[in-house]
Amino acid sequence: MEENNVIEFESRKKILAAARKYIDSPELFLAEKDKAVPLLSKTLKFAERDIKVEVMLLLASFAKPEASWIFYEMIKNESEGEEIRNNASIHLSVVGPFLKDPQPLVEKLLNDLESPDADLRLYATFALGWEGNHQAAIPLIGRLYDSDIRVQQNAVNALCNIRDDRILNMLLERLEHGPEEQKRAILFNLWRFYSKREEVKNVYLKYLEHENAEMRFDALVLLGPLEEDENFVEVYRKCLRDNDQRIRKLALEMLSENSGSLLPEMREEISVLVDDPDMEIKRLAMNILKKLK
Repeated sequence: MEENNVIEFESRKKILAAARKYIDSPELFLAEKDKAVPLLSKTLKFAERDIKVEVMLLLASFAKPEASWIFYEMIKNESEGEEIRNNASIHLSVVGPFLKDPQPLVEKLLNDLESPDADLRLYATFALGWEGNHQAAIPLIGRLYDSDIRVQQNAVNALCNIRDDRILNMLLERLEHGPEEQKRAILFNLWRFYSKREEVKNVYLKYLEHENAEMRFDALVLLGPLEEDENFVEVYRKCLRDNDQRIRKLALEMLSENSGSLLPEMREEISVLVDDPDMEIKRLAMNILKKLK
């Protein structure tokens, strides 16, 4: 028995050494792909976390079709850690669009959406979210109402990754009636609907009036990337009076960075913030006023 353990240990050492060569040289991996993929698949069965992460990235980058089933088995494997199973689901959502025939994989994942195991539903939900995977849209909409909030949030991410503008209205409905965690997940994913930019902007502006400070702060953060298309000076000025210090601070920062030429006419509003209870806001306001002298 002890001799067998020694032999197994030596065998694993050799596999890990070979895997390291492929990790360090993608060129070698591509040149020896036929034998490299099976070896790396073996490596994933016993390697430490850091090696697994590197191997998964290599396979996802240069062996997408072969890697898809390897990743699928990893999300099914309950003995894998949460981080590894989550990484496998992310990689699946990336390699999915590159599969010549994704149907067998899609059918497996759709079946897993109905699993009584919440963790498996969680990973399968995210894995189905790749651009153009329209057949998964309706089943994923069903996961917006899953009993597990984690699955609900992954369903939001997956639906947005499909990039189907028809899904936007469904998400906006959940934005009105879903739980807070799901609402925040939806807000953070609306930017993906490029062709609906005006509608998305109006949603962010609406949520700047929300009674929940977390939602208002999220909306202000998300409005920032849209600034290249439109000037939100008046919006930021209004936010300077918000009762949440994070919102006041961010609004002041945005004005300072993007509206320099207009700051002189806001001198009075900025002066009020010199007496703000938040020291960072007070300091920022004083620095702006110094520059205006």
